[in-house]
Amino acid sequence: MIMDTLVKSIEIDGHHLSLDDVIAVARDHVRVTLSDKAKERMIKAEKMVEDFVDKQKVSYGITTGFGKFSDTLISKEDTSLLQRNLIMSHACGVGNIFDEDVVRAIMLLRLNSLSLGYSGIRSSTFNALLDMLNNDVYPVVYEKGSLGSSGDLCPLAHLALVLIGEGEAIVDGKRVSGRKALEAKGLKPVKLAAKEGLALINGTQVMCAVGCLALYDALKLSKCADIALSLTMEGLEGIIDAFDLRLHEVRPHAGQIDTACNILDLLDGSKNITKQGEKRTQDAYSLRCAPQVHGAVKDALRHVLEKLEIEINSVTDNPIIFTDDQDAISGGNFHGESVAMAFDYLGIALSELANISERRIEKMVNPALNHGLPAFLVENGGLNSGFMIVQYAAASLVSENKVLAHPASVDSIPSSANQEDHVSMGTIAARKARDILTNLQNVLAIELLCAAQAIDLRGHDRLGKGSAIAYRLIREEIPFIKEDTVMYPYIHKISDLEYEIVDRVEKEIELKEV
Repeated sequence: MIMDTLVKSIEIDGHHLSLDDVIAVARDHVRVTLSDKAKERMIKAEKMVEDFVDKQKVSYGITTGFGKFSDTLISKEDTSLLQRNLIMSHACGVGNIFDEDVVRAIMLLRLNSLSLGYSGIRSSTFNALLDMLNNDVYPVVYEKGSLGSSGDLCPLAHLALVLIGEGEAIVDGKRVSGRKALEAKGLKPVKLAAKEGLALINGTQVMCAVGCLALYDALKLSKCADIALSLTMEGLEGIIDAFDLRLHEVRPHAGQIDTACNILDLLDGSKNITKQGEKRTQDAYSLRCAPQVHGAVKDALRHVLEKLEIEINSVTDNPIIFTDDQDAISGGNFHGESVAMAFDYLGIALSELANISERRIEKMVNPALNHGLPAFLVENGGLNSGFMIVQYAAASLVSENKVLAHPASVDSIPSSANQEDHVSMGTIAARKARDILTNLQNVLAIELLCAAQAIDLRGHDRLGKGSAIAYRLIREEIPFIKEDTVMYPYIHKISDLEYEIVDRVEKEIELKEV
């Protein structure tokens, strides 16, 4: 998935937003525009909502209260106050605040869903939110407080607070009141009309924003895991036969085949890898079964990508306005179960990628397993502990992942006096997947660090076409460890380098991906 870095703006219409588009807006600050067809759809829905209010037609969230109060009728005069009260009362977030890129992604995804024209929001309100995004006004949105249905009510309410001149926002690097943030960019607060409060907060955009960013990074780390494996193969004189494509074509899972192809390409030209029977008959599973494990992760990422790209181009509002039929249907499209399960799957997959990486780390540092390398990858062992505690750190991270990988989507706590009696916990699932991803990044950094050390201890200098590129980049930043030294800066440095390692390798070798 390669983004066109020359893109200056992205036009949204509710149908064609991609993962790359989300990253371009969230991290590269690409501007967002709205298609003409989307404008027309939104105007039609806006007029229909106005007609419902004028005629006092009973319709959930338009002329009634919310949740348990869905049977309480609201007068035309109180319509605006109803929507404002909804935003004010639902902003109950706690914990840390989301980073800027997450907030930008949330705003984009909410705008894209609204642009489909089924939400009944006015063009003026839509444009006010769009102006906030394009003028770098970032609402302070707290990470915790969402049940994942009715969508991400709580965190999205914090987003909407700033739109009405309340809450807090980050503007020009400073945390200020929502009203001051708008004033700093020449923007004005919005007075909400019928249905608009619901339209702004009823949806899965927070869980999807976190999930999109985590998935994009996971796709990169999946490639990095293959690169780390190739370096470990170099350091351990791994048996290449286990990657023979004939083996994988008779069990044709796409990810498994792609992993084998990647390793063969990365190790092309290496003089360090061996054939079965030359030095030993078999490698341990962490090497021999790597295509099957890394491949299963790739297949999981494919599934998550498919579910996400459906969700970010969907209507997750309630009620949904059907202008052709002059109907407003209250249903459950805000329920996050589809992506909640996908995010749990993402977390499980990334945990496994870290698990097998840690086993390769152990194999390199353990003198009983590393085929003649010194204990803990250091000479003069005993006086030096070498990479002993580096493996401890990796073991700690994968153990933590096992706790985090417990699925959030299997839990539910009823809310709104049991009107909302089954919820998805999708935002928790997305945040856990993101935390597992961070742990994986550090485990892979440790494997890369150990593999470079093992290669040097072997005295090998003829590496594969791709593994050589990664090795050279590591050695540009990290020296060979001759005696004990402070290790954490090296781990942190390689963790920061991982995406660059992937990019550098891919200038020469096109790694297969999801």
